[in-house]
Amino acid sequence: MTTLFGLPAHALLNHTIVVLAPLLALLEILCALWPAARRRLVWLNLALAAAVVVLTPLTVSAGEWLYNQSPEHSAILETHEQRAEWAIYFAIGLLVVAVVQAVQHRIESRSAEPKRALAVIAAVLAVVVGGWATVGIVLIGDAGARAVWGGE
Repeated sequence: MTTLFGLPAHALLNHTIVVLAPLLALLEILCALWPAARRRLVWLNLALAAAVVVLTPLTVSAGEWLYNQSPEHSAILETHEQRAEWAIYFAIGLLVVAVVQAVQHRIESRSAEPKRALAVIAAVLAVVVGGWATVGIVLIGDAGARAVWGGE
């Protein structure tokens, strides 16, 4: 995918990832710490995580195409390109958390007794992966914005 509506696809797709990934991370952390939120949002989180996993490689691929259109690359654009290789790991991490929370939800819905160990593991996983993914997406986006708009 190279263009959408006459614009480079990367310019449109990256905004989707920049919004969805941190939002998903926040929702996963919320669901990990607040069981009532998990009961309501667990399936939405799983759908958003699947969307992020599908859109991330498309965004990176569109970015690689755009990167290859120019013979000269600034140092910050090189940094952006290198950091973008991390994006799929963030997306997969968010999907893993969503799957763990869906499993947790199914176990809790079948048992009247809460599973404390599972809740603690899921909460730690959500906070660590959510924080890691958010910081990573911000670093990738910051380098991309600096490459396009200057700032170095």
